[in-house]
Amino acid sequence: MMTFIDKYIMPGAVKVGNNRHLLAIRDALIGMIAITMIGSFAVLFNNLGQVIKPYGRMMEAIFGPAWNTLGGDIWFGTFAFMTVFAVFGISYKLARSYGDDGFEAMLVSAACFFLLLPQIGNVTLTIDDKDVTGGAWGFVSVNYFNATALFTGIVVALIATEIFVRLSRVKYLVIKLPDGVPPAVARSFAKLVPGMATIFIAGVFGLLFRKATDGQVLNDWLSKVIVSPLQSAVDSLPFAILLVFLVHLLWMIGLHGPNILGGITTPLFESSGVKNIDLYAKGVKDMDQYGVLAGSFLDAFVYLGGSGATLGLIIAMIIAGRKRYKQMIALGGAPGVFQINEPILFGLPIVLNPMWFIPFVLGPVITTVISYIAVSSGMVFPIVAKIPWVTPPIVGGFLATGGHVSGAVLAAINLVISTAIYLPFVYAQVKIDTKNETKLTKDSETLSL
Repeated sequence: MMTFIDKYIMPGAVKVGNNRHLLAIRDALIGMIAITMIGSFAVLFNNLGQVIKPYGRMMEAIFGPAWNTLGGDIWFGTFAFMTVFAVFGISYKLARSYGDDGFEAMLVSAACFFLLLPQIGNVTLTIDDKDVTGGAWGFVSVNYFNATALFTGIVVALIATEIFVRLSRVKYLVIKLPDGVPPAVARSFAKLVPGMATIFIAGVFGLLFRKATDGQVLNDWLSKVIVSPLQSAVDSLPFAILLVFLVHLLWMIGLHGPNILGGITTPLFESSGVKNIDLYAKGVKDMDQYGVLAGSFLDAFVYLGGSGATLGLIIAMIIAGRKRYKQMIALGGAPGVFQINEPILFGLPIVLNPMWFIPFVLGPVITTVISYIAVSSGMVFPIVAKIPWVTPPIVGGFLATGGHVSGAVLAAINLVISTAIYLPFVYAQVKIDTKNETKLTKDSETLSL
């Protein structure tokens, strides 16, 4: 099996993990964590006033009846422009991977993204008790800037950056100024023609695209043809099972599963997570509108102690092999509480160890199925807040669901299940180690005689 994986799976996994475009997407979205975290907690703290009444009354007493406008302002400055931040970040990271400084590429990509948006939005006004809808220049919906347009932003950022970088390498398009010109000015003029050409190409494409699609802009067309069907397929139990299985299978052969697949899964989870946060901020009560596999779903309910739910393994060690695994418990216990499990993965080891394949890979799949069913059925509140991946288990479930006890209960149940799955394997490993030690002792005594 290891030979098969090494020959057929690992080369492809490594290639995907090193793809510059996926890395640019992943690194840019991870780099936006400060923006997404503060926006998420702003929405969470606003809505906690409805869940925890004393907290709401306290905030109103301190800041007045409009205390929750602070959360609304922070949401508007973060989540409302999520795609714009992503375009800047992805373009910058991708250009840097080609050796470019990334600054001009970042601005050119943003210009390409903006010019592909509709310049006239429909505005509905109430006149004489009647709703009148009409077009107004400059009234662009926020849906063209927030996570709803994230897929479009990613596509535009990648393509525009590729065009700009390649044109910048054509020596006939580079303007060289005399040596006495300040370096900053010289660099700007050197990429003047490539930048103008990239924006012009995007403008021509937008014009031809609207003509071919009867006036549809790129984002609307992509949302209708690709994004909506894709998100429906992604937000499904089979996809969740496949994703979790692949992540842990890659870990078993020594590859960082979440990082390798992050370039593909991060934008999908991020988009769904932001959608949930927006719905929650608007006070939407219909749970069917919320996504299940959203944002911090895996961190809150599945990766309890890190990939493989290894906090359950540490607890199982405490129960079944405290003396034998005393050093490993001390080494991995504290980090495991904060979802850091490399000491266990490589110290036990779990990586490349067939003994732990079943609990490490299949355990998270089981808890994923339980979590998906619990959230999709309405027994557990959906993910409506982004949490740091280092948030301790149970606490993460509570915060990610907007302060609902159901999230904490589900995380606690999954932790118990993970411990129960690991327990028989810990007992078996203790017996194997004891037997090997006994045999080694006997062999040593025989040799001494």
